Amino acid sequence: MAQHRLWQGSHHDLAMQVANERTVLGDFNDTRFTSHGLVTRFSRRGGSFVVTTDGPDGKPADYEVKYVFGVDPLQQYLLELPGGRLQALSVAWDVRRKRWFHMYPRERIDYRDELHWTKPSQNWNFMCAEYHSTGLRKNYDAAKDRYDTAWFQIDVGCQACHGPGSAHVAWAKANPNAQGLSAEAVGLEVNLKSPSNRAQIDACARCHSRRSVNASDYVYGRPLMDTHLPVLLEEGVYYADGQILEEDYEYDSFLQSRMYEKGLRCTDCHDPHSGARKAEGNALCVRCHNATKPEARAGIDSSGLKKEDYNSPAHHFHAPGKPGSVCVDCHAPRTTYMVVDPRADHSFRIPRPDLTIKIGTPNACNGCHRERSPQWAADEIARRHPGERPSPHYGEALAAGRRGASGAVAALTKIVDDGSRPAIARATAVELLARYPGALSARVIGDAIRDPDPLVRRATVAGLDSAPREQRVYWLAPMLRDPVRAVRIEAARQLAAFPDSAIGETNRAAFNAALADLEESHRVNQDRAEGRIGLGNLYLARGRSGEAEAAYRSALAFDPVPVPAVVNLADFYRAGGRESKAEAVLRQGLVSHPRNAALSRALALSLVRQGRKPEALKLLASSAAENTDVAYLYALALDDAGRRGEALRVLERALPKSNGSRDILVALASFEQRDGNLEKAAGYLKRLAAINPYDPALAESR
Repeated sequence: MAQHRLWQGSHHDLAMQVANERTVLGDFNDTRFTSHGLVTRFSRRGGSFVVTTDGPDGKPADYEVKYVFGVDPLQQYLLELPGGRLQALSVAWDVRRKRWFHMYPRERIDYRDELHWTKPSQNWNFMCAEYHSTGLRKNYDAAKDRYDTAWFQIDVGCQACHGPGSAHVAWAKANPNAQGLSAEAVGLEVNLKSPSNRAQIDACARCHSRRSVNASDYVYGRPLMDTHLPVLLEEGVYYADGQILEEDYEYDSFLQSRMYEKGLRCTDCHDPHSGARKAEGNALCVRCHNATKPEARAGIDSSGLKKEDYNSPAHHFHAPGKPGSVCVDCHAPRTTYMVVDPRADHSFRIPRPDLTIKIGTPNACNGCHRERSPQWAADEIARRHPGERPSPHYGEALAAGRRGASGAVAALTKIVDDGSRPAIARATAVELLARYPGALSARVIGDAIRDPDPLVRRATVAGLDSAPREQRVYWLAPMLRDPVRAVRIEAARQLAAFPDSAIGETNRAAFNAALADLEESHRVNQDRAEGRIGLGNLYLARGRSGEAEAAYRSALAFDPVPVPAVVNLADFYRAGGRESKAEAVLRQGLVSHPRNAALSRALALSLVRQGRKPEALKLLASSAAENTDVAYLYALALDDAGRRGEALRVLERALPKSNGSRDILVALASFEQRDGNLEKAAGYLKRLAAINPYDPALAESR
């Protein structure tokens, strides 16, 4: 059939294959590749393909290639380690240039590095398997620390998108000549052509998004957030305006686009079976963006499209056939990942050099015209589009929220309240607002918790950590019945430490069901330290202290030793009155992570509780310059020791690096006020008020 023929040879078809003469593309003819002094050799041994490289202990060893991963523009090779682990070798084959290359060419990655091919970060079973195979079962046994991963089909086949196909096969055999029927009528579980674009996009997002997994069983046709949790526009992952920064795939970007808002889905531009674009170059875009009539299918709102010849220098201002004349050059600029893989930003945005000037985000104009300044690019756009002013962008509010800039709370509030903004931007604004206590933030969260989009609701629930106890039950109890699992899970996490009497009899069943989902969300990730830490936190909240300790201790077995596990286990011992044991755990953690700020801070607090303040001061002094949270604690300790002048100097040095830290501003105001420097104290409070005029510290200082 036509669809199957299109699929054959596609990236989905070739996503993962058994290593053999036909599938291995790299040069294994006794080839050597050297990166920063580390040598990897590729050879043949009978019918096998062998990699000789440094193993988990740093010593060279031979590893047979079990599977190949991908086909273009690069191919990776999966090697087997004990415990059923398949690991992606960090030396890959550049398919187009016919060469070996290292994924991290600027660094020496040896066996001690967390990016080494033997470490969890390169583990196929957890990191990549679900993307590249159909009907995958990770099958991790936490007690044995072993995988028995299996799949229904090694590559991405029909059922990866359409769901189980037995009913469809039965229908097809009974109705060989039928055509033009709905998905439900032909026995398919997922209607990828439903009137809403959300069903198809959620199906694609299972693989084409940056997300975590929160359930062991994927349910076809259900919302993505029933089983997966997409990241928001987090700092270090996305630029403040939502452009891709790290390897972020397509989903979060597309959610920001006008195309998504107007009803487009992936298959409007991509053939669902071959994966190829439906037309090349500008021919793809001008089907809708033209001077006559858009070819948009039913269900797409094209009413706002301007009739214009977009495929001309009058629009793009570049010579035809040259860089800048193709729509995606300006509206979907590419970022190269994995050294050789350029990927387009699917937010399809207008170039904004004015935002580069304001908040430092990149823009497509200067991506090509690197010798020019962002101001030049902004002036050129203004000159070529007279009378048009750049519209306010949510990136300005998110940047202000990240930096603690003046006007941050007002700007974030405006984004959350504006339902026309992309839900993922509004959810990110909610998440940032949680940093800023006060009546306005509380009002916004109270409204956003009823938002129609689950991303916003879940972010709102997650932001209630610091809300007053009685308000948390009032707001969160109804969320235990939210239609989307990720929201219910977060509500259960927030309420886990509450006694059953506070939850109430009417909410008991929903609470217990959500708690079970929360526990499963951690169990399904027990092959990572984060999953075991999450279990420890849940057990501790529910009063299961023995299980909590065991979960934290099991997390410490991971390499590298996870800092949150060290901090949480130490805090567990502290709460149980075992302060010396907490200190020992923290000191052992610092052996693995010398000068780590979180560990130094936790150890200093332990020393203070034990009455060893001079030791705590010495420890804090050693890392205060590197971390503003440590600097804040160091300043409090100095003040407690009667050394307020030094404390003020520490805080003054930390403030410019702290993104407008509320704690530092309040401490500076308090110290200056107690020293009688009322004008200086008022200046710090004024800065705090500029960021968040509703901060309760302002009322307390009056």
